[in-house]
Amino acid sequence: MTEAINKALEVLRSGGIILYPTDTVWGIGCDATNESAVAKVYEIKRRADSKSLVLLASDMDMICRYVKEVPEMAVQLVEVNDKPMTIIYPGAVGLAPNTVAEDGSVGIRIPMMDFCQKLVYKLGRPLVSTSANISGEPAPKKYDEISEEIRSAVDHIVDPSLERGSTGRASSIIKVGLDYSIEIIRK
Repeated sequence: MTEAINKALEVLRSGGIILYPTDTVWGIGCDATNESAVAKVYEIKRRADSKSLVLLASDMDMICRYVKEVPEMAVQLVEVNDKPMTIIYPGAVGLAPNTVAEDGSVGIRIPMMDFCQKLVYKLGRPLVSTSANISGEPAPKKYDEISEEIRSAVDHIVDPSLERGSTGRASSIIKVGLDYSIEIIRK
């Protein structure tokens, strides 16, 4: 795993795009603070950049560095969570503008998979995690389901044997507000 993480880090730090297993489905990723790398991800997916992207963070400390004010409710949700959950936080800061929604919010998940957590921790900043498919097509649960078009468009493919920790299901998505509001976007 160490070798796989180091190779992925080398590509990410140079502005490259990786194809990698997450705790949910296979993802296309890049450094979420690199605007041109994020633009490449949108290009690969053939997705309008008006649609925001999900990011991975290693822990709440990292989230706190990229969100102006973390709602207390989000902290409580993360503490009791036992399955992949993306939280949409208000007030993103320090991220590539094309990762942030029009309202200034950003969706971030702390992955429940050793490989992803270690990769993001060592990167030291959030990692884009959008499903490894052309926009509108089914998300690939396993490496074998990823199209050749996607595989050939990225700069590096992480060892497929690391997909063992993936659930094969999209995360739940919950939007939280500073006013204690909660909206379930996807169960």
